[in-house]
Amino acid sequence: MSAQSKKAQQLARQLFKTSLVDGAVSAERVAGVLEYVEKHQPAHAMLVLKTYQRLVAQEVARSQAVVEHAGQVSAAILQSIAEAMTRRYQRPVSAVAKPNPSLLAGLRVRVGDDVFENSVAGQLATLAAHV
Repeated sequence: MSAQSKKAQQLARQLFKTSLVDGAVSAERVAGVLEYVEKHQPAHAMLVLKTYQRLVAQEVARSQAVVEHAGQVSAAILQSIAEAMTRRYQRPVSAVAKPNPSLLAGLRVRVGDDVFENSVAGQLATLAAHV
């Protein structure tokens, strides 16, 4: 990796840190960072922006529980999942529903890279792997 590339990634990490408020990504701060990059056009701006986008996306994924479901999911269940994930990760985690009819029944919850599986499709796949 070139020295210029390292500098661009270092700048992206610094900009990312300024985008956090109380450990969460702030939409206002992100807008400010984008204005800054547009106005000052740092060297290797595209690399800076790509690295920055990746860091923001990773942080957003860490603070959001994507609840895949085959049937209906009530607001109370989503709230319960958000509270459980907030306790587990010791940081605010919101829950969003994402329909996935291939699950047949049950839920799959993703928080960042972690997956919690309690679906019929997941149980069938586990069973098939052990046969």
